[in-house]
Amino acid sequence: MSKVKVISLGGSIIAPDGVDFDFLNNFRRTIEAYLAEDEEHRLILVCGGGGPAREYQKAYRRIMAEPVAEAQDWIGIAATRLNGELVRQLFAHHCPERVVTDPTALTLFPGRIMVAAGWKPGFSTDYDAVVLAKIFQADTVINLSNIAQVFTADPKSDPQAKALESLTWDEFRKLVGHTWTPGKNVPFDPIATGLAADGGLRVIVAAGRDLENLKKILTDQDFIGTTIGPE
Repeated sequence: MSKVKVISLGGSIIAPDGVDFDFLNNFRRTIEAYLAEDEEHRLILVCGGGGPAREYQKAYRRIMAEPVAEAQDWIGIAATRLNGELVRQLFAHHCPERVVTDPTALTLFPGRIMVAAGWKPGFSTDYDAVVLAKIFQADTVINLSNIAQVFTADPKSDPQAKALESLTWDEFRKLVGHTWTPGKNVPFDPIATGLAADGGLRVIVAAGRDLENLKKILTDQDFIGTTIGPE
């Protein structure tokens, strides 16, 4: 099993409105403990945009009569890079490289932690996470956000929606579709889904703030979440 694990760290848990200090403080302790268990453990942390991305994109849409999707993407990307810099500084002694903004330009992983953020319009940070997983031969992307599992429908609007423990990529594609729009609210970016499926990767969707559960995922114990992967 690969010693490199990729965590797609949703902006909704880094900065849902303002920065979530308590979460980041506890997340840092959890990751430090994990790294201390085995000197070969390495992590790639890919940061989303969260509240700042939504707030600034909303302001742009309110001002512009004809908002442009690419412009909204660039605004969201800037927010991911701000969050990424904060996270990188929390792990500076493990992370000698600057925040990664072009995953395709990398060949080396010099530290024990790599922090990445948004790359370019048309993709979410989920896509960046999948690209980095493929480059550094990680077999799993852990997608941490404000949902604990993938449901058959949106549980906020459908009381009959059921949580799913596992899905094939084909089944997941039927839920999320095939197109990406800035700020789209899905468990995993449809474009990243296609790349992950083609590469035979596994994605685990889990609640980001449940750090005890994250420990179980990182150490291959039973956990609460949804596993998406090949048939």
